[in-house]
Amino acid sequence: MKVNQLVVVLPEIDLDRIVEMAWEDRTPFEAIQVQFGLPEQKVIELMRTQLKPASWRRWRTRVQGRATKHAALSVVNDARFKSNQQRSITHNKLAKR
Repeated sequence: MKVNQLVVVLPEIDLDRIVEMAWEDRTPFEAIQVQFGLPEQKVIELMRTQLKPASWRRWRTRVQGRATKHAALSVVNDARFKSNQQRSITHNKLAKR
């Protein structure tokens, strides 16, 4: 399936979300594939059609070789900072002091 055909099939809200996810540093291509069924090459082709030429070059330079865009290469396992005061049982509410 060509990208131009793909653009016609996907609603605009999905296209916007795919572009947003592709720009995000910590969102791997595999997550886009799971959610939208687009492999990395199709995402690259889609970005080429959706972005201005200068934006495309900037994005491509940024993404090329970036380990966080590939789940297998990423050392980030979503271990983000969590405050000592955050309690999972109270759903992010601070305990009364």
